Amino acid sequence: MKKIFELYAPCHFGLEAVLKKEVIDIGYDITKVEDGRVYFEGDDEAVARANMWLRTAERVLINIAQFKAISFSELFDRVADIPWEEYIPADGKFWVSKATSVKSKLFSPSDIQSIVKKAIVERLKRIYKKEWFEETGADYPLRVSINKDIVTIGLDTTGVSLHKRGYRTMTAKAPITETLAAALIMLTPWKKSRILVDPFCGSGTFVIEAAMIAANIAPGLRRGFLSGKWSNLIPKKVWDNTYEEAKEMVYIDTDTDIQGYDIDRNIVEAARSNAARAGVTDMLHLQCRDVSNLSHPKKYGFIITNPPYGERLEEKENLPAIYKALGERYANLDSWSLYLITSYNDACKYIGKEPDKNRKIYNGMLQTRFYQYMGPRPPKKTK
Repeated sequence: MKKIFELYAPCHFGLEAVLKKEVIDIGYDITKVEDGRVYFEGDDEAVARANMWLRTAERVLINIAQFKAISFSELFDRVADIPWEEYIPADGKFWVSKATSVKSKLFSPSDIQSIVKKAIVERLKRIYKKEWFEETGADYPLRVSINKDIVTIGLDTTGVSLHKRGYRTMTAKAPITETLAAALIMLTPWKKSRILVDPFCGSGTFVIEAAMIAANIAPGLRRGFLSGKWSNLIPKKVWDNTYEEAKEMVYIDTDTDIQGYDIDRNIVEAARSNAARAGVTDMLHLQCRDVSNLSHPKKYGFIITNPPYGERLEEKENLPAIYKALGERYANLDSWSLYLITSYNDACKYIGKEPDKNRKIYNGMLQTRFYQYMGPRPPKKTK
């Protein structure tokens, strides 16, 4: 009988509902949702499929244990009681890759890392009857978070963060991560049958993510995962089947209209290179064009974009003109919708219109707003 894990996936704060829907859509039951984290149940196949298909998660972890600890001796004892031999083989390389503490009595990340590692070593020394671990096998990194004295220990199945799809080697000055771009697209009602334009496309993240969604390309198809080497927990056949399933589900010949523009010719070339690595070159139209030249003859399209924020002092003076031009061009696009993420407080002022909705989202440590100007739905096609 397959072992059932409780898994959890961190995401950007404010985007938990998007990730929750993704988890449900790939077939797994949600156990709980916390700020920046979604928990769900699944077996070894779920570990592989979640890593392969989740577009908005940062990584996938096995929830090893949760308990309360207010002293380092208590932390040590509770960690030492965990059956680590069920997860880490005798030759496994294990360490605490990250420790965080919020509003807790145990607040030193380095001490937390040291105590947890020591407790695991003591447990495995007794179980495997060894005094020294060469750690020549696969990697088993752990993440420990303590929130209000509740300790959560997760075994990282992903390795390099899931936003590293494998296609983006060149980026613009202020890139948006692939996971955040995908989440923002999924917050809109855009479908592949509707036009999508990004007039500040930079290295192409929005348009490439949209094309991958349209073609049903799994975000993890072109990369590997750390748990792919965990033969003790996930058989190779499970990973082989997961990759094969993802390849079979690609539909690259789908009919869609996705366009990206940028004023910087070099960065447009970078976007083309990134699109080629993602396998979506033929689905995109990428062009060097200023936002003041934005136009389209068709109706009911979408602008989804990440315009300049002016984080550099010398760029701030250009922002009013940029946002004013965006607002003017949007006003001339009959029945279109506009969605943009920015930290520029005067964005709406210069666009010339208040959004229908706005949502606070953290882009890294930067607080931004996702402004949503929603156009009408196209009329239903008569049969």
